[in-house]
Amino acid sequence: MKKKINTDTQKIEELLTRGVEEALDLNHIRQTLMSGKQLRVKLGIDPTSPNLHLGRSVPLLKLRDFQELGHHIVFIVGDFTGVIGDTSDKDAERPMLNEKTIEQNIKTYKKQIAKILDVNKIEFCKNSSWLGKLKFNEIGKMANAFSVNGFIQRDNIRKRLEEGKRVSLREVLYPLMQGYDSVVVRSDVEIGGTDQRFNILAGRTLQTYHGQEPQDIIMGPIVAGLDGRKMSSSWGNTINFMDAPVDMYGKVMSLHDNLIITYLNLMTRVPISDIQKFKQQLATGENPKNIKMHLAREIVTMYHSAKEAKQAEETWQSTFSKGLIPENAKTITVNIKEPMIDILIREGFVKSKTEFRQLIQDGAITFHGSIEERKIIDPNSLVGEDGALRIGKKRFLKIKIQKKK
Repeated sequence: MKKKINTDTQKIEELLTRGVEEALDLNHIRQTLMSGKQLRVKLGIDPTSPNLHLGRSVPLLKLRDFQELGHHIVFIVGDFTGVIGDTSDKDAERPMLNEKTIEQNIKTYKKQIAKILDVNKIEFCKNSSWLGKLKFNEIGKMANAFSVNGFIQRDNIRKRLEEGKRVSLREVLYPLMQGYDSVVVRSDVEIGGTDQRFNILAGRTLQTYHGQEPQDIIMGPIVAGLDGRKMSSSWGNTINFMDAPVDMYGKVMSLHDNLIITYLNLMTRVPISDIQKFKQQLATGENPKNIKMHLAREIVTMYHSAKEAKQAEETWQSTFSKGLIPENAKTITVNIKEPMIDILIREGFVKSKTEFRQLIQDGAITFHGSIEERKIIDPNSLVGEDGALRIGKKRFLKIKIQKKK
């Protein structure tokens, strides 16, 4: 039985505009969507971390938009490309990962993706099943479709070369591998971020080389994390799908106010009309905290449940927003220049620098000062003022700065 495709004009226009930074070819995608043809829509993710974060939710939500219209989703786990490593958004060569690490990372991917997509209606693939079988002569022929000049003109690659940094040959081959994925799965549309532009275009090049119609492309924007930089597991500035509800809620509340509308638009499916109202309220003096709380509830509900979102909000309000640090929390006096890591190790709250860095990466250390609360994201952070540290869910350490004599 042929799958019925929804061609509702309003839904299609929102699909083509919400969270879309660039598209190729937009008119062709619109016409195809209106035709009622079922499209094969591709997204590939390299399992370089065991945790998917909200930056990944932007393309996944776009897949959901397609899925809800009745289109076929092809999700590629880059277990082969993940070993090689993509440096599209990196300013240095990415280290190769071993296969054991890759396999460990992908164990919970389907469970995490299921928080956004109907995984029972997705075609899951591992690209090692075809990339691992390519012969050298086949790779050579396909490589002839590209030029080294095109590769080195990419901003981050050109910058590295100008700085005298190494660019490995495997990095040059990465776009070819991602492009060949599109050939194998016969992709009609590929979803990705703007940092993936070169790699996604490689799919069009190789599809043409193999006699296929070149895929259309929808690219979303780069998403800022807790520190304002691109959300990245390697920087530890992420909000992860698997974060506990109260941690997820707290992380959202620690975001810069200027990210509220962006997150509502990209990482939720709150109606656009409601987002416009929120935007107007902010412009006319509404306390950003109130709208941020709405955002936090939406996100926690999406990845957990409405009940857990309510509980997380109550916990956050009672413990953090109202400043109710437990009365019996240990209190110490420290030098203003003493690093946080030294304090926590000395006081027995963390066992080692490695554990401290892991807690930071997980967003599990928060400083509550007199003016604001903030996630600790820099391993070299100093306390700087009187306040309290929350480590994990239930450990608190009150800190007072030693007064100058």
